[in-house]
Amino acid sequence: MAKAKARKPAPKPKNKPVAKSKAAAQPVKLNAKPSVKAKAVKTGPKAAAKAAPKAIPKAKPAPKKAAPQRAATTPRAPESTGPKLPRYEELPVRPDAPAGAAWGVFGDSDEIGTINLLTPERVCAAVQSVQSGKVFALNLPITIPDPPLFTRGAHRHTVKIFPSPAEFVLDDYLDNFYPQASSQWDALAHVKHPMFGAYNGIPDEEITGRGGNRLGIDNLARRGIAGRGVLADIGRYHKRIGKEIDFLRPTTIPLEDLQETLAEQGTELRPGDILLIRIGWTEFYLGTSPEVREELARETIVPGIEGTARTAQWLWDNNIAAVASDSPALEPLPKGEGEDFLHFHLLAFFGMPIGEMWNLEALAEDCAADNRYEFFITSAPLHIPGGVGSPPNALAIK
Repeated sequence: MAKAKARKPAPKPKNKPVAKSKAAAQPVKLNAKPSVKAKAVKTGPKAAAKAAPKAIPKAKPAPKKAAPQRAATTPRAPESTGPKLPRYEELPVRPDAPAGAAWGVFGDSDEIGTINLLTPERVCAAVQSVQSGKVFALNLPITIPDPPLFTRGAHRHTVKIFPSPAEFVLDDYLDNFYPQASSQWDALAHVKHPMFGAYNGIPDEEITGRGGNRLGIDNLARRGIAGRGVLADIGRYHKRIGKEIDFLRPTTIPLEDLQETLAEQGTELRPGDILLIRIGWTEFYLGTSPEVREELARETIVPGIEGTARTAQWLWDNNIAAVASDSPALEPLPKGEGEDFLHFHLLAFFGMPIGEMWNLEALAEDCAADNRYEFFITSAPLHIPGGVGSPPNALAIK
């Protein structure tokens, strides 16, 4: 951030010098708007007579500081209120863990990973981001995508009328319901590393679906998720700079695009944030033809953020608690031979939940309108014992 240019002093006391930016110590930089020039005050004879005692200050007021690019940001929680994490290059902290794995950082028996960063103090601080009271539900209807992607099946919804004399009562049920067919959280059991295994080194025979019941979505459901959310609207950023994404190819969105989006928005990341990334996939999908949807169901090809170790490092070193996107996979799929897979780093190494196919459209529109990209976010996954995923049931409250 550049220093503001010095101005000639007014009769008032000298302005305090503008503090230097600490951008070098922060992975995400804040941009400030250029200073606003003060307009000269016109004075006539009557106005001069009335304002004689204060003529000098009124005729030439001291320049005001330009407003920050993002109006009120919530106060920080004290830095001592969360676990002190090692830097990525300091991982692992346990001798049996692979390089870059956070096994043992939150305890050897832990099953919620980076959700541990959502301390009570940080949740209290996040509540202060609520300013307008607007609420945005972030689930798509469970009927979208239609047909479902990744070989998942469509559910069947049946409404039941109770027999007489209770025909005034309705009930319903779902058959063939895939909890990850629409907006979702991935449980930590969803993906394990093919060589090193699942989060925290938990043995296969103890993992849900593989002989046990650990690392399921019920861990997040019992705890609940609440904290400060921030939106990175890459889709709008790309439109502003004239960059296009081919949504029918496994296009990689570089980490730099994510960083530049946050910088342009003036969005500051804080420890324990839940990062929502909009690339524009929902907008694309809802506007596409039935033929394209059928093709995507047959062979799911999607763009996403760069799925590499350096993206994982950036997320870890920013102390992100969870990350979600409107993309069906967060990262591009399918992968080429030998390509890295971000799911290995986040789910198996960090214990960082991944959200996919979230409906960020209305939230993004409101953030663009008021230039405020932070909010309070809550999520209550379905309490499915041993579940591999769940709709997020997430709300963003501004």
